[in-house]
Amino acid sequence: MKALIIDDERLARKELTNLLQEYPEIEIVGEAVNAEDAEEKISLLNPDLLFLDIQMPGKTGFELLQSLETVPDVIFTTAYDEYALKAFDFNALDYLLKPIEPDRLKEGITKLLNRPVSTGESVSEPEKKLGPTDQVFVKDGDKCWFVKLENIRLFESDGNYIKIYFDNFKPMIHKSLNALDERLDDRSFFRASRKHIINLNWVDSIESWFNGGLMVVLKGGDKVEVSRRQAARFKEMMSL
Repeated sequence: MKALIIDDERLARKELTNLLQEYPEIEIVGEAVNAEDAEEKISLLNPDLLFLDIQMPGKTGFELLQSLETVPDVIFTTAYDEYALKAFDFNALDYLLKPIEPDRLKEGITKLLNRPVSTGESVSEPEKKLGPTDQVFVKDGDKCWFVKLENIRLFESDGNYIKIYFDNFKPMIHKSLNALDERLDDRSFFRASRKHIINLNWVDSIESWFNGGLMVVLKGGDKVEVSRRQAARFKEMMSL
């Protein structure tokens, strides 16, 4: 797999190059110092994978990706955690904070190498849905988490924010539930109502509720009402 490292800091490029020596599957075919340099080398070298910094002189890493007709796989490498949610809008494989920890790099490489191989060549391939094994970066104030979606039992809309339920935490992120619903794999996540998306693997019990709806109890005790409109589809999915 051919990889291109894009970072304006020479020491960061050298450090990542040294770390990647542990992975013979990854061939570093070049380095770029900014987005303009990267555009030329992507066209010339046709890499399969970009290790991409975000904040660089001139165009940002995001602007670089928006300028490409065909986007390779991307692992972001940056010193700033505030771009993580936006990074996953670009379907990033991973988001590594500098200084990069070898174990975190290993997670990203493992995820990349273990993906099912696609044989399609369509340039209009639909955006990949996020499933239980995918990880998302969650930041609420000064606190941040990198969470596997399989550990998130519930998303709850609260105005212009979403409350995310996992473990004993309920952080808030600034995103609409509709936008999130479009990103999640509907084989694992179900839009129960206007305000809730539930992880189907966390369903513990189901009860009939008012007006033809359902009351779902999740493992851990959270209760979520499934609207009448969604109840029939929910029963079908849960094989009731």
